Amino acid sequence: MKRISAPWRMKFLEDHPEGCPFCRVQAMEDGPENLIVRRGRQAFVILNRYPYTGGHLLVVAKLHKPTLEDLPADTRAEMMELATHCMQVLRQIYQPHGFNLGANIGEAAGAGVAGHVHLHVVPRWTGDASFMLTLAETKVLPETLEETYRRVRQAWGE
Repeated sequence: MKRISAPWRMKFLEDHPEGCPFCRVQAMEDGPENLIVRRGRQAFVILNRYPYTGGHLLVVAKLHKPTLEDLPADTRAEMMELATHCMQVLRQIYQPHGFNLGANIGEAAGAGVAGHVHLHVVPRWTGDASFMLTLAETKVLPETLEETYRRVRQAWGE
C-alpha cells in the first residue's frame, strides 16, 4: 500500500476555530481576509486557505448542507457553472495543463469541512509533484494567497 503524506493539512485541522468556516466567511465583506472572489445567488468561489497547489479554488454552496444530494438542483447547477468559470479564469492566469475537479463528501472521503459541501478546482501542470513534495514533504507555492486573490478577482471580471 502506498501512503500519501499531506503535512500541510495539519495546520488547517489545528487552526480550525469553532463553527463552520464557510458559513463564517459569508458574513464578512469580500476581500483578502475572507478570500471570497465571487458570490453567486446560491454559491460562492473562495480561495483554499491551505491549497494543494497555487490557484486552488473552492466552489461552496451558500446553504450549510453536507452533501450534494441535499442541495436544490439549481444550487448544484450554479456550482457547476461557477466551477467551469473557475477553470476559464485559471487557464487565463496560470495556463495549467489540466485540472482536478471534485468533492470530498464526508469525513471518510477526506472532507476537511465535512458538514458544508464544496467543490475543489485545482489547476495542475505536467510534473507538478516536484522533488520538494516528494522528498521533503514541502509544498512550494509560487505566490502569496493575497496575490492569487488579486489575480483571480481581476481576471474574473464583472
